Amino acid sequence: MAINQTDWPEDPTYAADEAWLEPMLDARTLALVRLAALVAVGGEVPSYGAAADAAVDAGASAAEVVDVLIGVLPVIGAARVVAAAPRLAMALGYDTDALEQEHPAGTGDPHEARRHHRP
Repeated sequence: MAINQTDWPEDPTYAADEAWLEPMLDARTLALVRLAALVAVGGEVPSYGAAADAAVDAGASAAEVVDVLIGVLPVIGAARVVAAAPRLAMALGYDTDALEQEHPAGTGDPHEARRHHRP
């Protein structure tokens, strides 16, 4: 979306041709972008499940989904990322209770957590 884009109707809200609403990104990238937006706005737990499923279904790996947190950290801050991390972990099928028991207070490697529903 550029200010000088000339192929937009004057008022896109009432445009007869809504093709401009169709994303130009591939499904995987779009799913990761939507997940990043969800993290930025502090989405609720069920939303993370749907967003993570969409990303994985579109071909993103669990590592790439987690990389979204790292990618948005400088923009949205550590507090939002820390709040989103357990929600995203649950959405990816990690047993966050087992992780806490194995590595109290965030110690250890989070990639060692037990997973439930994702291979």
